[in-house]
Amino acid sequence: MEKNADINSNNRKKVLIIKLSSLGDVIFNVPLANVLKQNGYEVSWLVGEKGFDIVNGNPCVDKIFFAPIEKWKKSKNIFKNLKEAFELLRQLRKENFDICLDTQMRLKSLFFTRFCNAKRRIISKDAKEFSKFGANETIPSIRDENNSIVKNYLKYAQYLGLNVNNITVTLPQASKEVIQKVDELLQDVDRTKPLVVIAPATTWIGKHWDKNNWKVLISELEKEYTLIFTGTKNDNDLINYIGRDKHLNIAGKTSLKELIEVLRRADMVISLDSGTTHLAWATQNPKIVSIYCCTPKNLYAPVGDSNKYAAIASSICVPCHHKKCRAIEKYACTASPAPEIVLEKIHKLFSGENK
Repeated sequence: MEKNADINSNNRKKVLIIKLSSLGDVIFNVPLANVLKQNGYEVSWLVGEKGFDIVNGNPCVDKIFFAPIEKWKKSKNIFKNLKEAFELLRQLRKENFDICLDTQMRLKSLFFTRFCNAKRRIISKDAKEFSKFGANETIPSIRDENNSIVKNYLKYAQYLGLNVNNITVTLPQASKEVIQKVDELLQDVDRTKPLVVIAPATTWIGKHWDKNNWKVLISELEKEYTLIFTGTKNDNDLINYIGRDKHLNIAGKTSLKELIEVLRRADMVISLDSGTTHLAWATQNPKIVSIYCCTPKNLYAPVGDSNKYAAIASSICVPCHHKKCRAIEKYACTASPAPEIVLEKIHKLFSGENK
């Protein structure tokens, strides 16, 4: 096992974390990076477009290496893509990393893990799509759907002999420009009542809660709380249906950094298994009620105080964790939980009596 690095040493061990995928997955790796930093490692990240704004300016990062994965996927110029990839690899190799942690564990990370020139290239036994061939060390399985995904990723730090009892999640500080933009967006918001941000959509159909459930819930919440809707432009039809154009809708009007600032100002966030839920958790400010349909709540729910976070799972069907429903009654799980159950959790969190 790796001994703790000397924080005062001029020759800090250098570690590269490779995480090229979604916003949520990058956030889940931030506590791992903070453990490494707290133990004296110099931490670099290799990230794609979706995770860049999470690590850029984040105190858990010393250096960022950017892989434009989404651009490469869309581009038809294979030779230009390869040229950019090899130039990125050249920059990585110059760093002479002591350790590379491939937490992506997919084909897209294989090339960079294998050739980044790190002395130790570590991956989990769970790795898929031949990505294990990029590593020279394999740790036991980190996949446990009954355990938080954040704690699962911390098993990389445990393998290095580090204490992972304290989970520290961080985000970049907001710039003056971001704060000013959010001030303008929220200037007419009624702050005499608790501010509740609602993010009713995400990427998978099976993660979506039934729109009529949302409509019933919103009609009750608007009696006591100030509501703000967030999302993308594509979510506006859903938001208009469940909110009836009665509340502030900033869907598609914020950058990722501006959304983070909005979430920092919220008293509560109500959402799904989505990037917004994970961002809200990362701000460490609002209470969160999150709803889980096809994905396991134990794996993806916010980690922390039960009087601050409540995760509610569908009671219809066992969470399959599949993008496409394989049940006879398609997406039946999205009809549950009932709005009354969610409303009760919301009231309990606000009263501080959640159990």
